Amino acid sequence: MTPSVPTTATPAPPPKAENLLASLVCNIVLPAVVLGNLSGPTRLGPAGALIAALVFPVAYGAYDFHRRRKTNVISVISFVGVMLTGGLGLLKLGGFWFAVKDAAVSSFIGLAVLVSARAKEPLVKTLFCQDAVMDLPRVEAALAARGAAAQFRALLQRCTLIVAAAFFISGGLGYALARWLLRSPAGTPEFNAELAKMHWLSWPVIAVPCTLLMMVALWRLVVGLQKLTGLTTDEIFRTEPAPPAR
Repeated sequence: MTPSVPTTATPAPPPKAENLLASLVCNIVLPAVVLGNLSGPTRLGPAGALIAALVFPVAYGAYDFHRRRKTNVISVISFVGVMLTGGLGLLKLGGFWFAVKDAAVSSFIGLAVLVSARAKEPLVKTLFCQDAVMDLPRVEAALAARGAAAQFRALLQRCTLIVAAAFFISGGLGYALARWLLRSPAGTPEFNAELAKMHWLSWPVIAVPCTLLMMVALWRLVVGLQKLTGLTTDEIFRTEPAPPAR
């Protein structure tokens, strides 16, 4: 018999990177332009502008999912934000309710992050400890070898507090921004223009501080893992694609 030649598994291709420019345009720029400029009665009207604005994050999210097989979080957030903003606009509610909406959504996410700290898989671990980025088998083996599972759990809880704080702060900033900008009566062209301006400003005013706190949480997690495992940063993070699951 001819000895069989062992075959080596073909490494999984690296995950496709998202087109950041297309994501920003479809999820932020175009919905803001549509809501701000096409909501007037002589154009699409409030309902038509809402539907048109929703098309962009939905279409981009579906395209990105088909391309990368991952749910696009920015598209989901943009869809919910546009839906709530357009829905409140259709009801012709004043700026106070838009401020409450921004504060409530972020605060709800922050509360969910806090509650997940006691779950088997905290949201922070799901968010930061992804097998495509971290060498999780090596990290888990090092934690087990050092008996540091409890310390790792405590590290995740500390990082959870930072991430939850990021969402609570973004909720407060969103409330303040809406109360500052939305001054005109609901349903007027001036109010629609203020909504568009708020949509534009919400990303630098709210998203940037939130992102910075997320980076702090990730930094704390990596530094903590280095101390608990004795691994270097290069050993914690993958330099090659994760092997395919058998």
